[in-house]
Amino acid sequence: MQLKTALLSTAVVAALAGLCLHTASTDTPAARAAALPAAGQAASATSAAPALAATTAAAHAGHRLSGLFAGTGARPGSELAAASESPAQADASPAANRARALLHGATGQELHRVAADAFVARDVMIDRDGTEHVRMERTYQGLPVVGGDFVVHSRNGELESISQGDNLRTFGRPDIQPKIDAAQARATAASAFDGAVAAVDNAGLVVFAQGTAPTLAYQMELRGDRRNDQAPGHLTYYVDAGTGALLHTEDRVQTAAANGTGKSLIYGNIGIVTDSTASGFRLVDPNRGGGSTLDANNASVNNVSGGYPNAVLFTDADNVWGNNAMSDRASAATDAHYGVAVTWDYFKNVHGRSGIFNDGKGVRSVVHIGTNYVNAFWYDNGRTVKYMGYGDGDGNTYNPLVAIDVAGHEMTHGITGATARLGYYNVKDTGGINEGISDIFGTLVEFYANNASDAGDYLIGEKIYKSNPSGTNALRVMFKQDADGASKVCYPSGGFATGTQARGPNDPHLTSGVINRVFYLASEGAVVPSGFNYTKAQLVCNNDTTIAGVGRDKIGAIMYRALTRYFVSSTTYPQARTWTLQAAADLYGANSPEHATLARAWSAVSVN
Repeated sequence: MQLKTALLSTAVVAALAGLCLHTASTDTPAARAAALPAAGQAASATSAAPALAATTAAAHAGHRLSGLFAGTGARPGSELAAASESPAQADASPAANRARALLHGATGQELHRVAADAFVARDVMIDRDGTEHVRMERTYQGLPVVGGDFVVHSRNGELESISQGDNLRTFGRPDIQPKIDAAQARATAASAFDGAVAAVDNAGLVVFAQGTAPTLAYQMELRGDRRNDQAPGHLTYYVDAGTGALLHTEDRVQTAAANGTGKSLIYGNIGIVTDSTASGFRLVDPNRGGGSTLDANNASVNNVSGGYPNAVLFTDADNVWGNNAMSDRASAATDAHYGVAVTWDYFKNVHGRSGIFNDGKGVRSVVHIGTNYVNAFWYDNGRTVKYMGYGDGDGNTYNPLVAIDVAGHEMTHGITGATARLGYYNVKDTGGINEGISDIFGTLVEFYANNASDAGDYLIGEKIYKSNPSGTNALRVMFKQDADGASKVCYPSGGFATGTQARGPNDPHLTSGVINRVFYLASEGAVVPSGFNYTKAQLVCNNDTTIAGVGRDKIGAIMYRALTRYFVSSTTYPQARTWTLQAAADLYGANSPEHATLARAWSAVSVN
């Protein structure tokens, strides 16, 4: 029998001794709200605000904030000191009010602000040295502006910079009176869906400004059964409210791979954290925000939008789960539960993030979805339904998709959605960056787990293959993703402007090869891993074969900072270079080896 609070592994036990934000009894929501510095009292290197100092002193007895980037050698002061836990808290914070006060004059001109624009803070992060990063969404005459997001960076009340994509570089705004009705927009969305439509809901009017001039549009939420595609069907269509033309399609289901992924089934006998009740035990993790693991009982993937309300929580009488085989449905559930726990611990202990939304709430995981469903996904309907879903594989080539790096990949999609909201399909380079960020942190989570049954590597999903004797089969090979015959690893002139739709030639699962290679080269250098017969020249696009890596922990810290402080919804690869280098300068200095190595890695994929 396993103890109720059995720990994941010796490595995870050791990690738990590091910095953990938001754990002390004095660390209440009220205290955390107070921790965001008051108006006129911007945090500084010596005093981030009295409330913040008191909170951190109580919450981290025996620990220091400088431990947050332990092992990365980050610049003192760059550590996270305070962060919002919800959009409402962010928008009500003094930091948000300070940021809004800066959006006038020349800054307003840079942002192409007009009189009817308003700004809502969605996320606030404050560094130990007092630098404030406030992520803003824009509205126009009360309508959301899709693509109007940006980040304000300031310190001591003075603007340092603005991060914004290529969208909304105009003072033009549309007439907000629609010329077609919602019924016509609904018909446009339905006709664009390749499959059987179940429902099309009108989510309201927006100003759509993603890759186009600001246009009044209907936002239509469509659910249905895709044709010749196992993935759950929930797509958002933006329809021009003046002409009825389809402007953009956004897929709500972000999967682990384009063609499939895929004890415990994988990890043998492992310790997990569960919850005890009067009648036994349930697969709920009280140490990680009450995250739960449920059985969909192979319900159709098209139940995605409801979050599988009939899924059943796994329970057990003796707290021993599964039998290392598919004959016990709890075996795959144990893998998923474990992977989520490791991912939670990685983000909390390494980056100070308490759950996907930094609110201390656990994630809902649903296993055994569909029949022969070869994929896993993160689902977010933009409102209240958010969870991770896992298919069982096909029983021939693929196991259930419950490996550690898959869990890390999917949870990172959630974090990306909570922070930068990087676009996915049909948004130039952005989908590839989104997908690559998930691969990067899935990899970092796998290394962090330090599990002998799945040693860290730069392969994604290698454990989902039922037969992989060489260990080199994988969904993505991060240092040479084009080994699959379709992925891109060298950035083309003009970027990935076309073919970025699902299963297109520049599908995000293919264009992620650019940033995946950057991560590998900056971490490890131009070094061919054991077991692969490539040359160094095959790992770069510019013959720079002497790159020496600075370590994945440092590059991981840089990537997390860029994602949460600088990236916006329409980030391109050149902007990703600029903003990751800014993050490197923040953490290590503009003249540091880390900055120089990362710059060479970007040049080695033709992003200059």
